[in-house]
Amino acid sequence: MKANGTVFRYGDNVDTDVIIPARYLNSSDPAELATHCMEDIDQEFVKKVQKGDIIVADKNFGCGSSREHAPIAIKAAGVSCVIAETFARIFYRNAINIGLPIIECPEAVKGIEAGDQVEVDFDSGMIYNRTRSTQYKGQAFPEFMQKIIAAEGLINYINNKQ
Repeated sequence: MKANGTVFRYGDNVDTDVIIPARYLNSSDPAELATHCMEDIDQEFVKKVQKGDIIVADKNFGCGSSREHAPIAIKAAGVSCVIAETFARIFYRNAINIGLPIIECPEAVKGIEAGDQVEVDFDSGMIYNRTRSTQYKGQAFPEFMQKIIAAEGLINYINNKQ
């Protein structure tokens, strides 16, 4: 399984309130949430994001409230992967539960800039910055997590096992 896209770059402590502002939590429709994704930190994001694009951020991505709406909005906006130095633990679990691939790799974060073309191989954990001809070794997903992501989330994975 792979991701390949243009990078949107953010800093430390991107919290769930800027990923999907609380004023939009009256909807649970992924398509509606996607139209407001990142708007309080990057008003151009929803206008520019393309299917397959990648978010790269510094430390503590997804901190704040435990709302599942945040990874849902990111995934529904077309983002294929989030790479960060670290993730808030509840965001990490919520992302996997809804089938949004995320990888912690501090070295990659330091070497990737906004607009770079990046490819991620989830089987190996390799991150390739095609723009700068560099590569990084991130943490590969364990097989069971790859299955959850491939099934588009934990609920689908469980339902498909029966």
